[in-house]
Amino acid sequence: MVQTVKKGFIAGKDNLWIFDLLDDGAVRADLGGSDVLRTRASRDALCVVCKGSRMLCGKSRCPVVVRVNQFFRTAPLLSEEVDGASPPSVFVGRIGYPYVYAGPMVPPVHEDTSFYDLPELWFGKAIDEIVGFRSMLVRGKYRVHVRRFEEAGKIMDLTRELALAVEPTDVELGLTRKPRGFLVLDDDVQPFGPSAPIRDLRVGNAKWDHQVEKAYYDTDLRAADAVRELFTKGVLVTKIQRAFSVGAFGLGADRRLVLTRWSITAVDSILSNDLMGKIKTFPLINEFRVYESTYLENQFEVLMLPDAWSYEAIEAWYPGTVWNPSGKSIVMFGDWEGYDGRTTYADIGGCYYAARLAVCELLMKERRQARVIVLREARPGYIMPVGVWQVRENVRNAMRQQPLKYNTLEEALKRVQSQFHIPIKQWINKSELIKNALYQQKITKYMRAKVP
Repeated sequence: MVQTVKKGFIAGKDNLWIFDLLDDGAVRADLGGSDVLRTRASRDALCVVCKGSRMLCGKSRCPVVVRVNQFFRTAPLLSEEVDGASPPSVFVGRIGYPYVYAGPMVPPVHEDTSFYDLPELWFGKAIDEIVGFRSMLVRGKYRVHVRRFEEAGKIMDLTRELALAVEPTDVELGLTRKPRGFLVLDDDVQPFGPSAPIRDLRVGNAKWDHQVEKAYYDTDLRAADAVRELFTKGVLVTKIQRAFSVGAFGLGADRRLVLTRWSITAVDSILSNDLMGKIKTFPLINEFRVYESTYLENQFEVLMLPDAWSYEAIEAWYPGTVWNPSGKSIVMFGDWEGYDGRTTYADIGGCYYAARLAVCELLMKERRQARVIVLREARPGYIMPVGVWQVRENVRNAMRQQPLKYNTLEEALKRVQSQFHIPIKQWINKSELIKNALYQQKITKYMRAKVP
């Protein structure tokens, strides 16, 4: 069933509870006479039964209330003409592939908006702030074929120009109707702002990143090579991903739009694969290490063992968290790869590659090799997904800390246990690489030292 929000109330008696829980300022917002928010909920959805007060989902806070509060702070600024400074930001959706909706994202404000869509600057910010950033970005939508986007004309040309910009750029976005938010009440989706189809688009003078511009004009440079070169020259991963998604890289005839969610994982994968090849030539670390980071109710423990390169990522989700919304017990899942890498997509998705890039960055910096296990405990306070950037930046934060060093794996695991709520035996049982290290005997153990 679909309901519509108008002038301070939600049509549909099942969802009136949302306004009872909104901040006073949001309730009093002047929303005008247009539809501004649509919600969707199945008849048996917990949200309809719970109404934000009984917390039947098990979360520590109601994610619906967080989203709606932030949305209605933006709602009074919305109109069919959006004039603001884009961070810069663009979005390529996935619905209807290969015909997708693509276009710029523009907040209706003129200020320094660079942090609105730059996850490298978000670590440490509260989830309400992050949802606020996303809610402010009005998404213009234009239907285009991923392989024939060059034929789309002015709108896609300007969208690509914006994607390559190095700083906030003035944008005038004309829409066919007032932007509308869409809130899914029975599904955990990454927060995003209101959207509407594009009628017209004007972009101010966009200052391009010199390195990205050079890669864009080199139509003989393969996309993967462009990604690696830009990273080596210090271009932020988020900016590489943005340009990658609008078809700015690759051989001339092969360029195409890449869904935003695919471009993020593709760049993480390309970069970490390149670093892994180099890491395998370095000497092993000399001790057992533990790196740690906690953010947004996600506890990360990263184990490094003095052994040849291999990698594993395991996640544990409490009931009421993003990937275990209605479960009665903790759910654990993960994936791993040996020295030769992997040829199939990891079961746990983009988080696998985001964390892999973060640990590879450190090993490359130290010019060392190790067996790496990334363990993540997502607790009930993690009330909604915010994107795989959270994993990358959490693990990067762990890598910035001084590691705890131990002489044995057992000592390192004891430290991990002290930081996790879940018993260490459950992590060991789920992990291929930890079990291998604990129970697999190596032939070198039985080899006698050579007599000089």
